[in-house]
Amino acid sequence: MPSKTHPKLRVAAVQASPVFLDIDGTIARTIDLMGQAAAQGVKLIAFPETWIPGYPWWIWLDSPAWGMQFVQRYNDNSLVLGSPEFDRLRDAARRHKIWLSTGFSEKAGGSLYIAQALIDDQGDVVQTRRKLKPTHVERTVFGEGDGSDLTVCETPIGNIGSLCCWEHLQPLSKYAMYAQNEQIHCAAWPSFSLYRGGAYALGAEVNNAASQIYAAEGQCFVIAPCATVSPAMSELLCTDPGKQQMLLRGGGFARIYGPDGSPLGTNLPEDQEGLVIADIDLGMISLAKAAGDPSGHYSRPDVTRLLLNKSRREPVVFQRAAEPDPGGFEAIHPEAVQ
Repeated sequence: MPSKTHPKLRVAAVQASPVFLDIDGTIARTIDLMGQAAAQGVKLIAFPETWIPGYPWWIWLDSPAWGMQFVQRYNDNSLVLGSPEFDRLRDAARRHKIWLSTGFSEKAGGSLYIAQALIDDQGDVVQTRRKLKPTHVERTVFGEGDGSDLTVCETPIGNIGSLCCWEHLQPLSKYAMYAQNEQIHCAAWPSFSLYRGGAYALGAEVNNAASQIYAAEGQCFVIAPCATVSPAMSELLCTDPGKQQMLLRGGGFARIYGPDGSPLGTNLPEDQEGLVIADIDLGMISLAKAAGDPSGHYSRPDVTRLLLNKSRREPVVFQRAAEPDPGGFEAIHPEAVQ
């Protein structure tokens, strides 16, 4: 008899398009996909980067002046933590008894952040995090996260962590996650249809390889959802032949990988929406770890080490003046207080 049992569960990576720039419509689609997954026995479902309300593709297509036409609408349809819209996701997770990992544009005060949330099957928020550094022109839209966002959460179904897009090309951020004994990793990506034929690094080959290497390097399961560009999104954003060539329709390449890097589940054509589903057994991780554990037996801390600052960075720290002590000097010598 085995001395210990390991969680076994069915997981799903979403390949679909949001209802672009529509928070309510996208949440409705999210809940529908959660229901479809739950009906197939899925325990954990993962959605793409900035799934709600969609990725701001206009930043790659034209000038900042041209893109200003989308700014207010994107801001208005971004998700606020603790809002009624956010609670709809929590209620759906509880109702469908499914764990939810979703990417979204987080609105906090006057700023936006590329964010991810992990919600358990009771509707409780396990984690929210922000992308540590927006990539390239994403910095014209989004602010930065901090070291507290590089956290792996211990849960009943395994140790779960999340990163967005090209955070998977940041060696030190990856190492920080590996060192926290990550077992299931949610790798959120947008569509891989941008600049196809002109920027190889943005395509499916490189970025799916990044997810696959993450699995083999960290000896963990990787669930890599990937959005698609819908005809409606293309019609709104690609207003001339040049833009149509820069951002193609489709681009969905959702994947799931095992801790040895092996592909799992059945992949979908890039223009097809649906779920990539796989059954995973966390007991497989020990087999992969036996070969190489980058922050354990396969490390050389005497040669290279990582300094991880996980303190939350706050732009404003509010302090109140200390209350007078009733038995202090002022009470004994009131004449001295003028």
